[in-house]
Amino acid sequence: MAKRAAARKNRLLVIGAHPDDCEASAGGLAALYARDGHVVKFVSMTNGDTGHYRMGGGELARRRFAEAQRSAAVIGLQYEVLDNHCGELEPTIENRRTVIRLIRRCRPDLVLTHAPDDYHPDHRYTSVLVQDSAYQVTVPGMCPLTPHLNRNPVYGYVRGSAPRGAGFSPTLLVDIDAVIDKKLRMMCCHESQFLEWIPYSQGRLDEVPKGKAAQRRWIADMWSAWLRPLADKYRELLVSQYGRSRGQRVKFAEAVAISPFGSPLDEHTSRRLFPFAHNR
Repeated sequence: MAKRAAARKNRLLVIGAHPDDCEASAGGLAALYARDGHVVKFVSMTNGDTGHYRMGGGELARRRFAEAQRSAAVIGLQYEVLDNHCGELEPTIENRRTVIRLIRRCRPDLVLTHAPDDYHPDHRYTSVLVQDSAYQVTVPGMCPLTPHLNRNPVYGYVRGSAPRGAGFSPTLLVDIDAVIDKKLRMMCCHESQFLEWIPYSQGRLDEVPKGKAAQRRWIADMWSAWLRPLADKYRELLVSQYGRSRGQRVKFAEAVAISPFGSPLDEHTSRRLFPFAHNR
């Protein structure tokens, strides 16, 4: 523990489209960062106010904000939810300025977001907004009242489940087996989504059990089933990173594709930002 405390602290910023997106894509990586004493912040670009079948607007936005804060408390991170309507996010100049300012205020070493080919328009436009902030965060004349960064962070796209699109090609995989319980606990905080909205949209509301303990197990089982295929899909990359013995054993992983628009991820930087993604 003394060695971890003495090491330089990294700063991780994960920007998702909706409350729960950061956990779904990067909750394990965030838990590893938090475990090792690094700084983690999640941002949701929208307030999630349409993600339900019988409630919405301010009532749902407040509920989803509260769920996000409960999730944040699981590993001790900061969770900011922006007050944009769910389903209406656009890659406007004003939204780009918002992203530039929040990245500058956070001063991250690593910025992660959705892949550009994600299925949801809010996800895709979040990805565009984050991409378009790269380099601009270092330009003093852009948003001049918010001090600019001297160095562009490393930017990347992150997936926590097997991608639907054909364009995602990971740079590295992160073994999250040691913290999968933390990730699942974070997901269980989003009851409006995983006990109500998603079961409704899948025609499975009648399968949701009664009682908090049974419901948490149900969410954890559902997410485990969604998460496992990613490690199998990229098994060869896991083996190349961790060696055959460990790489073959990994059950849960998160995949990161480094963006060409940020600082490059050389070997030294990779070992600093992803020390748990290398075979030691």
